[in-house]
Amino acid sequence: MHYDVSHLLSRLVSGALPLGQIDFASTIGPIPDGACRADFPRLEIVLEGELTDAAISDVLYLPAGSWNVSQKNMPSTTCSIVFGKQQLSFSVVQWDGTWYHTLAKQQVARRGPRVGSFLLQTLNELQMQPQEQQTARCVVTSLLSHCCDLLGSQIQTASRSQALFDAIRCYIDDHFASDLTRGSVAQAFYISPNYLSHLFHKTGAVGFNEYLNHTRLEHAKALLKGYDLKVKDIAHNCGFADSNYFCRLFRKNTERSPSEYRRQYHSQLTTKN
Repeated sequence: MHYDVSHLLSRLVSGALPLGQIDFASTIGPIPDGACRADFPRLEIVLEGELTDAAISDVLYLPAGSWNVSQKNMPSTTCSIVFGKQQLSFSVVQWDGTWYHTLAKQQVARRGPRVGSFLLQTLNELQMQPQEQQTARCVVTSLLSHCCDLLGSQIQTASRSQALFDAIRCYIDDHFASDLTRGSVAQAFYISPNYLSHLFHKTGAVGFNEYLNHTRLEHAKALLKGYDLKVKDIAHNCGFADSNYFCRLFRKNTERSPSEYRRQYHSQLTTKN
């Protein structure tokens, strides 16, 4: 079984997967052998099965610097949320009695108002009053809701970035023959040139100039195959002001000059016929 982290957290927040006992990891005394120390605040939530560690029942909160000894004898599935300084890390892990299996893993940046920081501080204070279970469950639920908001924001941001990238790509495909530059394309979409570069590297995994040149070269290949135009004219029709630069770039990408590419193409057609 594989888990969708966002859906899982939504079920916990809504009560479809109810939260039970909230326990707190120890921060007192020497760390025993085999203990797991938490460098950052962490939540461990039991989703299925049970953990035979006396420190864990349904939810374990580990403040930064705390530790716990987990002795898993029975199969179980747990969700772990690590609250780092710059990002949150989510993982769902299954213990089948012999091996660990990672069922889901995801990260999201911490940004905006640090609501989560205040909720974590409240849990730190509740560690001194573990009997206040109703309050602890409310705080944990609020913390999970905050995680859901961050994940939802990440999905919306990714969707918007993809839509903008697709629109820019269509614009380049339609205007490749024009004098396009990083600045002119960025201005057409009311974004900064730096953000345009970031968008291409992050969303398209390719640089802006690399994509522009690739588009122009593909059209140049089509003209070389279908029309008896001079190489200089093909370069200009594809947006290259300098035909010498076009020839160098074409050879770099195809290991042939434009003229050699055309001759080879027509030679292959003649052989087939």
